[in-house]
Amino acid sequence: MSPTFIGLALFGYFALLLGIGYVTGRKATADGYFVGNRQSLWWLVALGMLSDSMSGVSFISVPGSVNAAHWGYMQVVLGYVLGYVVIAYLLLPLYYKTQLTSIYTYLGDRFSPLHQQTGSGFFVLSRLMGSAARLYLTAAILQRYLFDAMGIPFALSVIIIILLILAYTYKGGIRTLVFTDALQSIFLIGGVMICLLGLLFATEWMDFWHKGVSDAPWVRIAQSSLSTVFDWNPMAKTYFWKHFLGGAAMCIVMTGLDQNMMQKNLSCKSLGEAQKNMITTGVVIFLVNIVFLSLGLMMYQYVEQLGADFPFPMQDGKPYPDGLLPMLALQAKLTLFGTPWLVPLAFVLGLSAATFSSADSVLTTLTTSIYFDFLRVDKRNNWNETQKNTVRKRLHLLFAALLFLGILFFRWLNSSSLIDTVLMVASYTYGPLLGLFLVGMFTSWKPVGPMVVAWSVIAPLLVYILKCTDAVGVWSMGRNSANFNAIENLVYLVNPTGKPWFESYVFGYEILIINGLLAATGYGILHWIQSKKKS
Repeated sequence: MSPTFIGLALFGYFALLLGIGYVTGRKATADGYFVGNRQSLWWLVALGMLSDSMSGVSFISVPGSVNAAHWGYMQVVLGYVLGYVVIAYLLLPLYYKTQLTSIYTYLGDRFSPLHQQTGSGFFVLSRLMGSAARLYLTAAILQRYLFDAMGIPFALSVIIIILLILAYTYKGGIRTLVFTDALQSIFLIGGVMICLLGLLFATEWMDFWHKGVSDAPWVRIAQSSLSTVFDWNPMAKTYFWKHFLGGAAMCIVMTGLDQNMMQKNLSCKSLGEAQKNMITTGVVIFLVNIVFLSLGLMMYQYVEQLGADFPFPMQDGKPYPDGLLPMLALQAKLTLFGTPWLVPLAFVLGLSAATFSSADSVLTTLTTSIYFDFLRVDKRNNWNETQKNTVRKRLHLLFAALLFLGILFFRWLNSSSLIDTVLMVASYTYGPLLGLFLVGMFTSWKPVGPMVVAWSVIAPLLVYILKCTDAVGVWSMGRNSANFNAIENLVYLVNPTGKPWFESYVFGYEILIINGLLAATGYGILHWIQSKKKS
């Protein structure tokens, strides 16, 4: 696919988004920017949450992981479904009861402004890093296949992308994002389906009507060794209950306790509509991930069909599964319905939709968190609307600049494994947030003071040390490894034997649950100590 064609496709795509941004942002007020005037249609929000829940990393990494992990990711997705039910019937009633704009206001009302700022701070850190990593992955692909051929340096191409995102979100905020995210979800689903169809035709799996139902794609996918879902080995990282319960916890914290995901839900007309939106999103996420994994299975089937001469993508001298789908979509010349350009076009637009939806909404929601949780502009009754709007717009621009710097940082690191590491950081950074909400919702404890912030930092560090002592932790590197860093030296002080504490046990996604419970326990101990001092 030529760079000119990719450029024209992206130009048309952004022109459509800019048009929507212009129409929805013309008369947008502050209430429209933050919560869409609480008039958003639930089914439109549900559709838009699909692209917001996914990302360019999901688009590329979930299919790419099939060769190694098979369909084990569906265990996590099943947990997501449970998580969406919990959010719909436990968290959303809490948020709608007090008509929140920033969900961390709940922590301020339940505890103190310091707790509100602590929760918001962990969200800002997690989302800014995660969004920069996701957008870097897409920007790197566009740089390779588009901007390099045009002679545009990476920094300038990223500036162009961020300016385009700013152009359609700057005024309208959530009011605009409800519509643009719904559109991007359509492009995402369409892109995945067209890529899947291209591979089905390329491998001749669509000839089943000539060969019989036993050769139908869904039958062959079910019979493939790569479609194994369940792992019942309790020691393994991919053990069903680790994935299922960990997936539920990840969904609760990364959706239900995440301002970025909740802000559009809070723009629905009523609690009932927001709940319908959440349950619908869970069902659609489940179905779309089946398509993602089917796409991954078909990719490796096609590679096997091409034989040993296929130039499997490599990075740092190792096979690079995340590079497989871009290579097949943009270079394999897959023909669909007699057109060689349809699959690469669908891939570019689908990848862009998955990534830009996550990036554009984060500018609005990070602005909301700082505006309400740290600056508390809504409490400044001596400020007029012009002053408040000026602060909001400056914050929006500030986070665009920070997003740009974050992308350049990942470019400088130049390692895909570090992108995965940053995304896994969510298991640690969201733990204290989970602990705060557990204490707030299910206990009468009220720990106060700066020790709350200190424990919010210490708890994830302790959990990281715990994880480093499992069967595949840092001990496999050796004490004298060049990669042995300061935290690993701390682990060595805790466990100088260098032997795993848990023998063959490997931590998985349940580490988030452990993190949240440890944080909550620490907050409870602080409350007990403070109550003893008072008495």
